[in-house]
Amino acid sequence: MTRVTTLPLYEEGKHAFCLLGWEEQEEEGVVQTNQYLLTSGEEAVLFDPGGAHVFPQVLANVAERVDPEDIRHIFYSHQDPDVSSGITLWLSIAPRSQVHISSLWTRFLPHFGIYDQRRITPIADQGGALTLKSGDVIDLIPAHFLHSTGQFCAYDRRSKILFSGDIGAAIFPPGKRYPFVENFDDHVRYMEGFHRRYMASNTACRRWVDLVERHDIAAIAPQHGAIMKGEAARRFLAWFRELRCGVDIIDEWLGKGTPAIVGRR
Repeated sequence: MTRVTTLPLYEEGKHAFCLLGWEEQEEEGVVQTNQYLLTSGEEAVLFDPGGAHVFPQVLANVAERVDPEDIRHIFYSHQDPDVSSGITLWLSIAPRSQVHISSLWTRFLPHFGIYDQRRITPIADQGGALTLKSGDVIDLIPAHFLHSTGQFCAYDRRSKILFSGDIGAAIFPPGKRYPFVENFDDHVRYMEGFHRRYMASNTACRRWVDLVERHDIAAIAPQHGAIMKGEAARRFLAWFRELRCGVDIIDEWLGKGTPAIVGRR
């Protein structure tokens, strides 16, 4: 199996935002995930570094850029295992790192083996900002109910890259994945099913778009799928603003008839 190297999305001096590499061989039944690394001065920040399944690959890619002990912050957009189940491994190799996750999910981390709450910084529902020693700032933007009840995105002010978590995710057929969206109209087919099912409602979508459009966004980097730059990012925000999803279309999954009563004789 040949490992794909890291891919810088932005690089200027000691500030870089990178997509960490993929494995060329795709595994059937495993959700494809993207992991990202931000380096700023002497500090490094990981975004959704993933579960134990991908830890060796992600660690190898991180080591191409920095000493893992330089990781000072680990940002989790939400609680799903493909995002955060490798947390004990990362905290063991990055002993000075701090975990940032919604305050709703801190009490779930012991189920992944994390008992030292001093390593955890809860993110308040309204969001906030993470200021690095270099002076660079990462805005933590609420994205609640998209899809998690406690969901956040992270915006790097210098690179103008928005790490969007599951928002903007695409599910590629085997052998069809690509790192950047070149044709948005064609790319929608890989996003639509996921977003219609996983996102809670159009109300939540619109509220999030209102929040992120306050920022100058050069690229949207999701946890699954492909990165949207420039015009593709703008078109995604317009598409997402109008998306009917979740409870808006619940009858598509429940059906409109009277449900059967399980167990009745």
